[in-house]
Amino acid sequence: MKKIIMGLVAASIATVPAVASAAPAPQHRGHQVERSYNGHQQFGRQYQSNQYRSWNRGDRFDSRYARNYRQIDYRSYRGLRVPPRGYHYVQSGNDALLVGITSGIVAAVFANILN
Repeated sequence: MKKIIMGLVAASIATVPAVASAAPAPQHRGHQVERSYNGHQQFGRQYQSNQYRSWNRGDRFDSRYARNYRQIDYRSYRGLRVPPRGYHYVQSGNDALLVGITSGIVAAVFANILN
């Protein structure tokens, strides 16, 4: 009985990639449509939306969607503390974001601190 169950599990695992690759990718005007992490459709390499976005904790930071993006020095602004190791502050509009250097995940948002 145990051998039969293990055989069925192995067979189902082996068929999943074949079934997934058989489904055709959605097409749009000859370009393959992909979904980016923030829900906008991406055609090839260009994003459909050039909208700036407001950032929330846990978002993956992308400088293409940040207004007047630049790294900032925490000593120049009141209210910003020393960033933990592996993090740095970046500017997006009037907001300061604490972003992980390697992961790009937003750890904190300081709204309207950069006037």
